[in-house]
Parts: sequence; C-alpha cells; structure tokens
Amino acid sequence: MSQTTPLQPRLILAPMEGVVDAVMREQLTRIGGYERCVTEFVRVSQTLLPKRVFIRYSPELQTGGHTASGVPVFLQLLGSDPELMAANAERAATLGAPGIDLNFGCPAKTVNRSQGGAALLRSPQLIRSICERVRERVPSETPVTAKIRLGYDSDDRFEEILDALAAVSLTEVTIHARTRKQGYRPPAHWHLLRKARQRLPFPVIANGELWNPGDIARCAAVSGCDAFMLARGALCRPDLGAAVQALYSSSPAPDFGWEDARAMLVDFLETNLRLYDTRYAINPVKQWLVYLKVYYPQAAALFAQVKRISDPDTMADALARRDALLNAA
Repeated sequence: MSQTTPLQPRLILAPMEGVVDAVMREQLTRIGGYERCVTEFVRVSQTLLPKRVFIRYSPELQTGGHTASGVPVFLQLLGSDPELMAANAERAATLGAPGIDLNFGCPAKTVNRSQGGAALLRSPQLIRSICERVRERVPSETPVTAKIRLGYDSDDRFEEILDALAAVSLTEVTIHARTRKQGYRPPAHWHLLRKARQRLPFPVIANGELWNPGDIARCAAVSGCDAFMLARGALCRPDLGAAVQALYSSSPAPDFGWEDARAMLVDFLETNLRLYDTRYAINPVKQWLVYLKVYYPQAAALFAQVKRISDPDTMADALARRDALLNAA
C-alpha cells in the first residue's frame, strides 16, 4: 500500500436525495465503519422552517442527533439566501443537530433553476456569504461543513471557489470530483483534490467513484485525502464501510454475503411498513435491489421476481423465500 495512503480513513455516508433516508442510514451504519452521516437536503427558500420539517428529514434529532448505532447525523441545508440559511442553520443546531452541512453541489436541474445546489458554483462570493453567515449564527462548538463540485460547466473557477471557502472558518469541505455538467459520469478527477488540500486551511473529504476498498486506496494516493464520502458504492455493497476499515487495520474482512444483504432487505421492508403508508414502502426496496445488483447476482434474480409486486405481503413473502432465491442465482 502506498505510503501516502492513510493508516485509517474517515468515512462519511453521503446524502443521496430520495435514497439515503433515516431508515437507510440505520441499515448501513449498523454494520459499522462510518464516522458520520448527512441527511438529504432541507430546502430553504422563503421562511424559517418549523421544527416538524427538520424532524421529518432527520428523525434522529429525537434521539440526540445520532442513529441507533450511535453515528452522528449532520443536517444538510440547500438555499441561496445567506440570512435565511443562517437562521435555519441556527434552528437546526438548537434542535440538536450534531453538525450543519451546506449543499453547493446538487446537480438536479429543478434545484439549479431555482438557484440552489451546484448553481451557486457560478457565484463563489455568494457561497462565501452563506458560509460566513451560517458560521456566525451557529454555536462555535457545532461543526459547519460544505459540499461542492469542481465547478458548474467546467472547473475553470475551481480555485476561485476554493479561495471563497478558505476565507471562512469551516470545519471541512466535501468535494465531488466532477463538475455539475459531468454529473455522475466517470471518471472522477481525484487529482484536483490535491490542489484543494493545498489551498484550504481545513480538511478535504473526497467524493466520487468510490465503489470498493481499492478505490479508496487509489483515491488516497492520488488526492492525499484521508477522509472519504461514500454514496452509490455503499448502497451496492452494504458492508463497504466496514470492509474499508478492515483493509486499513489489517483485520479480517467482514463476513457479509448475499444472505446478510437479503436479511437487511427484509428488515428494510418491515421498517418502512411501520413508518410509512404501504403505498410508499415497497418501491424503496426495489430501488435498493437495483443498486445491490451491481455487487450481488442474486439481487438481479430477486429483482426480476419482485419488480411488478405492489402488495406488501407478497413482497415480504418473496424476500423470505431463501431456497427459491438460491436456486434462481
């Protein structure tokens, strides 16, 4: 392993809109390996949001801001008005959020059209103003972090964005090593993160194309980063966080296979059925299966069986048919 590779990386579970909610956060952090999670973004547009909105995005606020496994959950805000962002960040901190994360990286067109997310990468000084006001209003002991990309249409203004961030006392910044225009298409440009580390006075968290422990090691060698945000890779391989930590500590890899993933799907469905209307409990299971297909061929066989199921009891029966699934695989 390269000498530039960190001895023990810090891993953060990414905020994936419509995918990594409180139920998924609990499923993945239960296995271990993560230092913290970040919620899906809370949209800040016109008002100081009521408590119920923050609780909806982060039910963990009712349990000390941590998952049941004890992993802290930072609350992410998305918006373009410095004063409103600061007021909502202050409220979130008052409600017990362990940290505040600011979203300047979301590439969704609907978000960008309303001057949110990655659209702000075209206005580095506005990013600075938002970060400054949030840092001023949030208690000094509460971490304030930000998430950016390399730029909007290109990375021509990357250094200007970095300089704007460097002027604020942030705790750290996560950089998705692609522009908004590049979306999620490979490759991720990890080498540019080394430039960010040289220009910023606080830690840089690498994000993008981190699918397995080997990717973490390669990204560390190229970028010099020792912290990594895992997104799609964590959904495709639920034990990824624990497997990465095992690699770096020279410990045995976690004993986690398809049967463990299937058991998580069963629990995932049962939890969703307890918390949500049955109409909204099944599709997240199918969505997770699509990710699991990348790593487990058995997931592809199961998805083929359940993709048209709309009844929760039928779905539960399909997930429980262990022998049938093994034969199908």
